[in-house]
Amino acid sequence: MSLISVENLSLDIYGTPILRDVSFDIAQGKVFGLVGESGSGKSMTSLALMKLLPDGARRSGRAVIDGRDLFALDEAAMCAIRGNQIGMIFQEPMTALNPVQTIGDQVAETLVVHGVAKRAEALAIAREKLDRVGLDGARFPLDRYPHELSGGQRQRVCIAMAVALRPRLLIADEPTTALDVTTQAQILDLLRGLVEEEGMSLLMITHDLAVVSGLADHVAVMQEGRIVEQGPTEELFRTRAHDYTQRLFAASAHRPAREPTVTDEILLTVEDARRSYALPRRSLFGTAPKLEAVRGVSFTLRKGESLGLVGESGCGKSTLTRAILGLEDLQGGSIRLFDREPVKPGMANALRAGLQVVFQDPYGSFNPRWKVSRLVAEPFHLMPHPPADARDRVNDALVEVGLRPDDADKYIHEFSGGQRQRIAIARALINRPDLIVLDEAVSALDVRVRAQILDLLARLQETHGLGYLFISHDLHVVRAITDRVMVMKAGEIVETGETEAVFANPQHPYTRQLIAATPTIPAQWQMQEHA
Repeated sequence: MSLISVENLSLDIYGTPILRDVSFDIAQGKVFGLVGESGSGKSMTSLALMKLLPDGARRSGRAVIDGRDLFALDEAAMCAIRGNQIGMIFQEPMTALNPVQTIGDQVAETLVVHGVAKRAEALAIAREKLDRVGLDGARFPLDRYPHELSGGQRQRVCIAMAVALRPRLLIADEPTTALDVTTQAQILDLLRGLVEEEGMSLLMITHDLAVVSGLADHVAVMQEGRIVEQGPTEELFRTRAHDYTQRLFAASAHRPAREPTVTDEILLTVEDARRSYALPRRSLFGTAPKLEAVRGVSFTLRKGESLGLVGESGCGKSTLTRAILGLEDLQGGSIRLFDREPVKPGMANALRAGLQVVFQDPYGSFNPRWKVSRLVAEPFHLMPHPPADARDRVNDALVEVGLRPDDADKYIHEFSGGQRQRIAIARALINRPDLIVLDEAVSALDVRVRAQILDLLARLQETHGLGYLFISHDLHVVRAITDRVMVMKAGEIVETGETEAVFANPQHPYTRQLIAATPTIPAQWQMQEHA
């Protein structure tokens, strides 16, 4: 039985086509997966169903639920639908949550706005919903604020808000993209449980084919605003009738061709690194408890080597990274770059210039008012004498990462996510460093763009003999791009070794737990050959 039927949904914004004749049905109590690359129209489809489109949008078609066409309803009627019959979970929970409002008030707000309960009763229901999503009252009282929670915990709050009124349809737009594998597994289990126990339907929007394979009953593949293929999940995964679907699967399993040329030259040495923080609550004896974020970490990284660092959120990866970049001091141990003086805040620019970083969100790490030429040339200020041919070197760096010289005269908002990440890599290369730290550098990219960036990184490493410290929660990516991998838990490295050896035969229980939590497409679904 169909809960909602979308018929010939078309959309353009200021005359630019976004969606074209999109049609699908979501069955009652089932999970419908919508997959495709960034810009394919997935998120815009969900916003169209919620009637939350931007200015300049023109829409046609129908979206029928209980015999009512959502597109024919006025705003007052849609306000009664949103949250009540259709709930929505967004990709970035910190953006979706109000930073100055407690989590209890935010979950209760939906109940109060829809007139279901007064404040006191709404807070009691909010407590029940937060318990339901795994945030028990003993550890997560209603007066907590979003900034006091981890990313996975904030996402659980968003889910509690979305299901507070037990909607019939839940829309989840990339709800696990920024989460580590164990937290992702927990959120996916939670969503699956809500569908089974509450009888609701779920529209799961993602670019992760492995996630869809384990969750969805039916899948649609979207390309350039059109659904090019859809069907039962196992059937679609086995047949992959459309060439675009085949390309998506190939990109998802892609591993760049690499010929590591690791030398004996040591680029980075970390010896017994330690860093702890005082927690805000004090004990009865007046001493502040401490969180040991990094505990006795030691390793080396050589020229031409790609070293992976994996672990769930809160394990200490970010603290260690800040210390390596000279943004935070250690309380014990040492970090040395290029076998020279220890790294510390305020280290010499000549030393810092040999180390560059590429972040997860390239847009957030760029000044939007600067042109690309200035953005890419920014590291030159670390050099004692900036080169006279700076513009030529900017142009060369852009060409090397697959862009054009005339892109230097554009602003960052004029580029796609994958192009922005290429610009971030060009900036990292501009002063010819020896070591690049890649901090979740591909985790927000769709599978085809991710494959392109991994190929680019492999080629650049081979050309320049670069050393990479590759920090990621995506174990598929780490396995594809690194020579060695370190597994971090509670501030310690619990396992390290050659990447293939660790993945094929993990020794530590935590490593086995991480690998087991990583979504994978069933092997028997990947055996179908195509003519």
